[in-house]
Amino acid sequence: MKRKRHFKWDKQSAKTVLYPVLFGILLLIFWQTQILHKIIGADTFTLPLPGRILRIVMDNGPAVWKNVQATMIVAMGGLLFGSVFGYLLGAIATFFPKWGAGGLSIASAVSAVPIIAIAPILNNLTKDFSKDANIRSMLAKMIVVTITCTAAMCINAYRGLNELKPFSLDLMKSYAAGKTTVFLKLRIPNSVPYIFVALRVSVPASIISALVSEYFAEFIIGVGRQIRENIVLAQYATAWAYIVVACAMGIILYGILLAAESALLKGRK
Repeated sequence: MKRKRHFKWDKQSAKTVLYPVLFGILLLIFWQTQILHKIIGADTFTLPLPGRILRIVMDNGPAVWKNVQATMIVAMGGLLFGSVFGYLLGAIATFFPKWGAGGLSIASAVSAVPIIAIAPILNNLTKDFSKDANIRSMLAKMIVVTITCTAAMCINAYRGLNELKPFSLDLMKSYAAGKTTVFLKLRIPNSVPYIFVALRVSVPASIISALVSEYFAEFIIGVGRQIRENIVLAQYATAWAYIVVACAMGIILYGILLAAESALLKGRK
């Protein structure tokens, strides 16, 4: 029986890990050998070779790292605030179900507003927040990420707090447990898997929204802003270098999330 499970695990691993890795390696080979350029009709100026992109990243390590730090502060700060705020909204909607559904709908509607529409508005609204342009810019970008991450956590937290196992709520009531006890001992533990479901959406969204908000930011720093500036200057190789860095940021953060989820929910049915 154990061998059968082990075989299934290996087969699943091949589908979820091996195939994408092989596809990525094949794509890089086509890219480096310029076969990809011939297929899509591009040249090495607008689509530089991977080797050149890697050299640019290595040669400009300090500058790249500085911009990565700026983007990560915005993404992680907005992710934290958005997740906490979203969970609180889900908890409030659980305690006050009569208007809770309406609050969730409003949160979802606000998050549906395009980032390119929110970012310029927030840049103008935060101009009087500080005399330091960097602080004003960071605040505006972080609010954009917060708005983006709130809805996913809000909806999933509400589901986790209310979609309880059969008879579990009745069992707690039979023990004369109050609302606070039910919330702390039953609803919150039940919502933990749903939190990770929300984070699977919010983590990539936080990186994307941080990059896009940097396009319109007042202070010129961040991976997204470097992509924009280098495209405007026709420095496509440098722009691609920052695009690759942005992809790596998203992949690494998502991998960390999956590892944390696997460790914390290990053995949980």
